Amino acid sequence: MVARIARLFLKISTLLMALSLVGMLVTRLVTLLYARPRQFNLPDAPSGKVAIVFGAGLRRDGTPTAVLRDRVETAVQLYFDGKVDKLLMSGDNRFEYYNEPGAMRTYAVQLGVPEADIVQDFAGRSTYDTCYRARDIFQVTVPSERRPAILVTQGFHLPRALFTCNALGLRAVGVPADQRTYRSFSQLIWGVRETFATLNAYWEVYVSRPQPVLGRPEPIFPLEAQ
Repeated sequence: MVARIARLFLKISTLLMALSLVGMLVTRLVTLLYARPRQFNLPDAPSGKVAIVFGAGLRRDGTPTAVLRDRVETAVQLYFDGKVDKLLMSGDNRFEYYNEPGAMRTYAVQLGVPEADIVQDFAGRSTYDTCYRARDIFQVTVPSERRPAILVTQGFHLPRALFTCNALGLRAVGVPADQRTYRSFSQLIWGVRETFATLNAYWEVYVSRPQPVLGRPEPIFPLEAQ
């Protein structure tokens, strides 16, 4: 009797694991297909009023990691190409000596972007939070629908970011920030992580709908928000 129950439990556990794996692979594939027509290389990017740059970690000295520098450099290029008017730097700032938006802003200024054209989101703790706050706090949806927001992140992350922002009602296209060839091991880790994170993105958007840190609206384009 005990052996029979154990076998049944093992079969159910195996089935649930298989279904979970299929679910992750399907959502990842669907997201990749969804994002494909919404991704553009730098020269072909449409005009958008704001580029949203996602955080990607800091080094021990508080400066951006190589991945984050690539994101900032891509956004800066969009700015100087006349594709966007403002840069929204979104990242984590929960700890006293960890300030992603500040480091991103400093690097962009070093690259020549005027401080007045850089907006910082200090509570972009996740992809979901960044998209949610861009819509509700910074009111990125206010500008003309003909000029969507341009999401800037690496190609491995861009499909999930595009899905999340658009599913939350923030019309967006994306430009990959792959400025260099990353290590094969890193790409493998990122790919595995995205498979899990993409399933979680669907859960957040359609089921749990968590509310990020919010506050008083700070429209990037205040005249258009009136």
